[in-house]
Amino acid sequence: MLARLWELPLLVLLMGVTALSMWLPASHAVILRNHETARAFFYSGCILLVLTTMIGIATVNRRARNPARANLAALVAAYAVLPVLMALPVVQALPYIPWPDAWLEMVASFTTTGATLFDPAALPPSVHLWRAQVGWMGGFFILVGAVAILAPMTLGGIEVMSGRVPGRGDEGLSQITATAAPARRVARQAAAILPVYVALTVALWVVLLIAGEPNFPAFIHALSTVSTSGISATGGLPVEGHTFVAELAIFAVLFAALTRRLWPGSFAYDPGTRLRGDPELRLALALLVAVPMLLFLRHWIAAADSAAGDAPAALSALWGALFTTLSYLTTTGFTSADWITARDWSGLETPGLVLAGLAIFGGGVATTAGGVKLLRVYALFRHGERELERLIHPNSVGGAGQSARRLRREGAYLAWIFFMLFALSIAVFVAALALVDIPFEPALILTLSALTTTGPLASVAATEPVYLATLPVAAKAILAAAMVIGRLELLAILVLLAPDGWRR
Repeated sequence: MLARLWELPLLVLLMGVTALSMWLPASHAVILRNHETARAFFYSGCILLVLTTMIGIATVNRRARNPARANLAALVAAYAVLPVLMALPVVQALPYIPWPDAWLEMVASFTTTGATLFDPAALPPSVHLWRAQVGWMGGFFILVGAVAILAPMTLGGIEVMSGRVPGRGDEGLSQITATAAPARRVARQAAAILPVYVALTVALWVVLLIAGEPNFPAFIHALSTVSTSGISATGGLPVEGHTFVAELAIFAVLFAALTRRLWPGSFAYDPGTRLRGDPELRLALALLVAVPMLLFLRHWIAAADSAAGDAPAALSALWGALFTTLSYLTTTGFTSADWITARDWSGLETPGLVLAGLAIFGGGVATTAGGVKLLRVYALFRHGERELERLIHPNSVGGAGQSARRLRREGAYLAWIFFMLFALSIAVFVAALALVDIPFEPALILTLSALTTTGPLASVAATEPVYLATLPVAAKAILAAAMVIGRLELLAILVLLAPDGWRR
């Protein structure tokens, strides 16, 4: 029986997992004696499980002619279909919520964007659990998909290391692109990542409890940190009490979103390179030193007359800037309890623009982070460095080995193409939001928030927060499309739509 399950299309299996996962918030609601919410989640799970079973029976004998392309199509279809199913129990539990709002909430959760339309106090705890759980599953799904689906087709940042045309595959990936069932290929990668993913979540939850955070918010924050979704049942991390230990634990876990090397089964073209030589990690550490220090040192340049000689305030400002920098670099979106101190210390009126830039940089390839990705930025930096060197020494020969030369040439070329596609996406979505009467500044902030999968950015990047609940339905649909494109990357969608792939 279990062997027959692996023969089902990948999307059908994902629908089944989604239906079964609804019973966890149902059980949580039963424990809290919120029986209406429990029935909404339990019945929705049962209905979707029956629907999935019927679709599975109808498609069990279907065989894809191109397994790699079928995997990519299932990856894209998952972000179109699953949020619709995930919104069903939310609408049933909260009948006063319109379906478009519930759908956008689930899109934001599943893409690990973490944007929300609702006041946290207005939602039952079980709905908050469902939001965080969907974000956690979305983070795990993209971790598996990046290795099992995107990497074999040299997508998701892998093309920068290989230098090969995106969508054409690579001879070095024969062990992944073997003619195995699509679901089996994904299952092998999931089995390698899931134990570490769960263990990291549980460990962070325990540390947050030890740090004094209440049980339920600690669990939600643990789910949101590991998945970099930034979802919270309380509107963010605690701002009162002893917050340093909890933030330090979250700070340590967020490093897993900076490099693929910290995850088991992650794909790497240069397996011989040690962790300390990882270009993504080195660039991230450079940003973690430069950005907080610039914000910190600006106090003596532009705001020397405020809090002069206050050592506790200085240390609080430095920690707040350091934590928030890493949080937005990994597109999580948590702000430190000391961020207000850091903002006041820097003397900047809108330091949120710095956070927007960090979110555009993004985290590591094949991780849960969004954005342009550090490896692409590093490839462009090395290419620019080499071009400056050639201006000074025209006959010089670039060294550092074949991998470094490939990264500076073909890798930088592909990174530049992606950067142009990303910039074009920003222009298109800002223009689309302008067409539905959204002013330019909110439109730009919302677009950056969606494309970088950093939902909390809309609350900190401008002087006044931008609220998604007040947007028209057309603007919500545009933002949902931007979230999906930001999560999957436009390059992967173009490969799927390319006519060259229709014949394969």
